[in-house]
Amino acid sequence: MLFQRKIYNKLLDWKKTYNGSYAVLIQGARRIGKSTIAEEFAKKEYKTYIKIDFSNITKAMKSVFEDITDLDRFFLRLQAETKTTLFERQSVIIFDEIQLFPIVRQAIKYLVKDGRYDYIETGSLISIKKNVKNIVIPSEEFKIDMYPLDYEEFLLATNNPNYEIIKQIVRTNNGLGDKINQELMKDFRVYMAVGGMPQAVLAYIQKKDFATIDSIKREIIELYKEDFMKIDRTGRISNIFEDIPSQLSQNKKRFTISHAVNKRKTIKDDERLADLLDSKVISICNNVKNPSISLSQTKSFEEYKLYLIDTGLFTTLLFNNESKVNEDIYIKLLRDKLPENLGYLYENVVAQILVSSGRKLYYHTWRQDNNSHSYEIDFLITKKTKIIPIEVKSSRIKPHHSLDIFITKYSKSIDDKWILSQHDVYKFSDIKIWPIYCLPVLLEL
Repeated sequence: MLFQRKIYNKLLDWKKTYNGSYAVLIQGARRIGKSTIAEEFAKKEYKTYIKIDFSNITKAMKSVFEDITDLDRFFLRLQAETKTTLFERQSVIIFDEIQLFPIVRQAIKYLVKDGRYDYIETGSLISIKKNVKNIVIPSEEFKIDMYPLDYEEFLLATNNPNYEIIKQIVRTNNGLGDKINQELMKDFRVYMAVGGMPQAVLAYIQKKDFATIDSIKREIIELYKEDFMKIDRTGRISNIFEDIPSQLSQNKKRFTISHAVNKRKTIKDDERLADLLDSKVISICNNVKNPSISLSQTKSFEEYKLYLIDTGLFTTLLFNNESKVNEDIYIKLLRDKLPENLGYLYENVVAQILVSSGRKLYYHTWRQDNNSHSYEIDFLITKKTKIIPIEVKSSRIKPHHSLDIFITKYSKSIDDKWILSQHDVYKFSDIKIWPIYCLPVLLEL
């Protein structure tokens, strides 16, 4: 089953804008649908295409790439091996999982310069140094980041018309009443439970039970951990990955690697974190020291939080210590019966929505003078030259002391002020309370 993905339009723009002068590199975590969208695009937008999967390449095909210096001979051998005819400026070649064959990635420069065909690369863990240290990374690559299905894509996949209703709510700046809001929140919690990994979404559409859906997500998590072990045999990358829900649950102001690995942090651990970020399975949220000046220029590289790129995987990882899924957990999530201290699930889904919209993640924590209490704004985004502070509430919308103090402290730098919660649209003083499902539409404005 093919899902409607927004990245398709980005690929159309690439094809039209660059017209063969750049290859396109679709980069993202494994199992998010990179190969599927690349092949779907090739089928619809080109006369013919060839796809080479470097994770499952035959010896015969491998030999074709042993010498790419004579491009005429190379293309003839490629067509003969795949039994596919290539047409100048009407065909595309897909290099799938290209990080497994770095020499081909280096050759992109010469293939693009030749100009006969278009090239689509897909890759996971593509920036890991051991895969690229001996090659020249081509500058002739147009990079597109891809993520799991976002909420709009999820609703389209499940034939749910809610997104148009949500657009109406944001456009009119008015809610539709508690009853409709509760229904919309219930559907959003389904997205939080299932997530946006295509295999999990397909299982949900096929009306599989949550035990089956959770099993699919566990398999993906194990696949990621196997990848991490290939990079780092100590297992410390997996430790960092698995400790993300735990540290968020403790309401820590920053992620602590030493807590994750249960040992003192080393310089090597910073490299491990970089590798984990390169895998695209997590996102980093940096603490901003002075939001009134700049988010990017005053961010701290030492103080940060980590989130998973998919809240469905986050939910599974959160309870991954059990031998099998407890379907009661999913039932409680869908009915909003989880304990209030599991509110960081909502924090992770906000991070996921922000990242999939193309935004970097920032937060702000501080202490008042002569006050030992620390304050925190969950997320900060920019709107032109102003900032929007975002506070995430899983249940009650009050109190919001941190937001109140932040608004007073940085009033000249602030545009809107948002609290994202499960409540209907509401305004308290000059703070706007939005249902959390409105965030994707708000970010489009």
